Amino acid sequence: MGGKIKSWKKRWFVFDRLKRTFSYYVDKHETKLKGVIYFQAIEEVYYDHLRSATKSPNPSLTFCVKTHDRLYYVVAPSAEAMRIWMDVIVTGAEGYTQFLN
Repeated sequence: MGGKIKSWKKRWFVFDRLKRTFSYYVDKHETKLKGVIYFQAIEEVYYDHLRSATKSPNPSLTFCVKTHDRLYYVVAPSAEAMRIWMDVIVTGAEGYTQFLN
């Protein structure tokens, strides 16, 4: 779901363990970067069990990525994809802490 204008838009996400980022683009060609979430900014990743995402196209496949600045609502294409993405994001964000002093 968009940040300023609260409507649902399809985005292409790229997880980069080396850069420690979770980036998103307009489409899979990755030509127009829309935003970057840094691992160290991620506070929580959780299933949207309260259905707080307004008018989600698929509430049962919606999960949240909470950062210091923003709450991102993400809809996965399937339950399996949602579990994988949530696990990858949590693992990446938690793995980041091993580099902190």
